[in-house]
Amino acid sequence: MNFLAHLRLGPQDPQLALGGLLGDFVKGPMGSIALPESVRQGIWLHRSIDAFTDRHPLVAQSKARVSSERRRYAGIMVDMFYDHLLARHWQHFAEQPLADFTEQMYQAVLTQQALMPERARTVLVRMATEDWLGSYAELQNLHLALNNMSRRLRPGNRLPGAVDELERDYPGFEADFMEFMPEIIDFAEAQAAALKDAEHWQEILSSSMPRA
Repeated sequence: MNFLAHLRLGPQDPQLALGGLLGDFVKGPMGSIALPESVRQGIWLHRSIDAFTDRHPLVAQSKARVSSERRRYAGIMVDMFYDHLLARHWQHFAEQPLADFTEQMYQAVLTQQALMPERARTVLVRMATEDWLGSYAELQNLHLALNNMSRRLRPGNRLPGAVDELERDYPGFEADFMEFMPEIIDFAEAQAAALKDAEHWQEILSSSMPRA
């Protein structure tokens, strides 16, 4: 799942939301991360959501829709396709309007820059100031995002033009996503509820949590 999905799936508390965004930037066991507890809990929730997503058959089905020439990038592509589909179908999965939700999340990002590793701060501040989350609803912006992402990969990669794959089988990707979202929402809500148990959280901190 990508930025918009992680924010929708996690609690809207500012520090928990920040942790949901930092999951791709902060590595290592939970007990070794020098951040406030709520941020660490958001990171743990991000990792749990990613683990659930990576092993889900509907997500595997979406990845299989990607052509063989781009299959090695299927994980990146499906994450972004699902953020686009979430933005398009936002009203099915949230009561708050998308524009209001993204503005709330952008404010949470911009007021917590001091907690972010430098690499994360560069990306997340751009996300907030350039409205990446809302822009994903339009395919032309999704094209731009994936093409820009390709510039950070090895030269000659096949990620440019990847949104063509979504457009070729839009109903298929959309059907996978619409069936998957209720399941991941239920999972994320259960995981977030478990974080409120202090004993459970201490067990997480003391365990060898699988690394992202």
